[in-house]
Amino acid sequence: MDVLAILRASDKGRIKHLLPIRYGRMLQSPFTFYRGSAALMAADLANTPTTGIRVQGCGDCHLLNFGGFATPERNILLDINDFDETLPAPWEWDVKRLVASFVLAARSQGLSESDARDMAVGCARSYRKRLREYAGMSPLEVWYSRITVEDLVAAAPASTRQRFEGRLRKRMATEIEKSSAEMAYPQLAGMVSGKIRIHDAPPLIFHPGADTGGISVEEFRSRVEEGLKVYRETLSDDRRELLDQYRLVDAAIKVVGIGSVGTHCFILLMMSANNDPLFLQIKEARQSVLEPYAGKSAYLHPGQRVVVGQRLMQPATDVFMGWATGRGGRHFYVRQLRDAKIKPMVEAMDTEVMSFFAKMCGWGLARAHAKSGTQELVISGYLGSQDNFDEAMGSFAVAYADQAERDHATLKAAVRAGKIEVHIES
Repeated sequence: MDVLAILRASDKGRIKHLLPIRYGRMLQSPFTFYRGSAALMAADLANTPTTGIRVQGCGDCHLLNFGGFATPERNILLDINDFDETLPAPWEWDVKRLVASFVLAARSQGLSESDARDMAVGCARSYRKRLREYAGMSPLEVWYSRITVEDLVAAAPASTRQRFEGRLRKRMATEIEKSSAEMAYPQLAGMVSGKIRIHDAPPLIFHPGADTGGISVEEFRSRVEEGLKVYRETLSDDRRELLDQYRLVDAAIKVVGIGSVGTHCFILLMMSANNDPLFLQIKEARQSVLEPYAGKSAYLHPGQRVVVGQRLMQPATDVFMGWATGRGGRHFYVRQLRDAKIKPMVEAMDTEVMSFFAKMCGWGLARAHAKSGTQELVISGYLGSQDNFDEAMGSFAVAYADQAERDHATLKAAVRAGKIEVHIES
């Protein structure tokens, strides 16, 4: 398989001058490479055997796409939080991508190979056992199920539960405060020449111009306003009323993630009549990396594919989720920016914490697969009560992590040879 050809194919339609940032981030380690190369793994997974049982898949199911988020009722849940690639697909693909991510993450932390494999096995075992529990529930019980902070504390090892709860609640309080619109506002925006503007912080946040997007700031704003009108029509009536209490103040391009770098992504600053801020994130929605292998989406609009997939898999969804089409025919989806998101800090995880997080992610994936369809009983029956599946996933995770490291080496060689330009961020 031509690694570079697949990566370059995914560059099509992206903002060219941002591509070196994408490759610079992927170059950092095999783990960051893995996070930015979902298309590559999709091509690999297409050649692996499956049971033929399909669920609503995440499509980019690695450990950093799990974390805490706030529900509309402002409760914090653990769940998948990225659905850019969601699509009905074989259930095995999500599990395989998730378990392999733990081996790569463990290696990035210098943890032992045996511990890394054990994490993958523990993740798969948690998925299998939790899915069996969901198979015994009614559809409504599955639909309303969620993984709360209290569930996390209860699942922690008894010997470290008190310490874990203290650390978790402290982290939650910090991240929720940091991610609120009121706290984000002074970091992201302020007064410029008497007007409220989003701060430029190139190359990651900037207003478009002739040297970046080829259009003026005025033209950019006009397009954003048109897109907002289209997006508004995808919301329910009550949420339109909520959105209408805010007005557009400013918009800027914002580079996000690794796999999304170079796609057309923006942040919008909205203000209420009392100047209460609301930040919306507009992300370009493209064809899922799974579509060439799992079939076309039932939704012609990729933004609708993302929104519907997220609603199917998550226990609760952002009230501002919707989609839009830009003047040039690009597709987008919309959500709040930083709505009490709590991201896992892999760099601070030791073996015990990462092993526990692996089990929680396996649980979260089982809940998402069970909620999104009617196949949990069939899958659970296939997996059985023995550990054959768990051990097989551990072996796969190690083997695929080795493959990801070889693919990462291919990227490094291409960079050294001058075939791919990178921008290394300080």
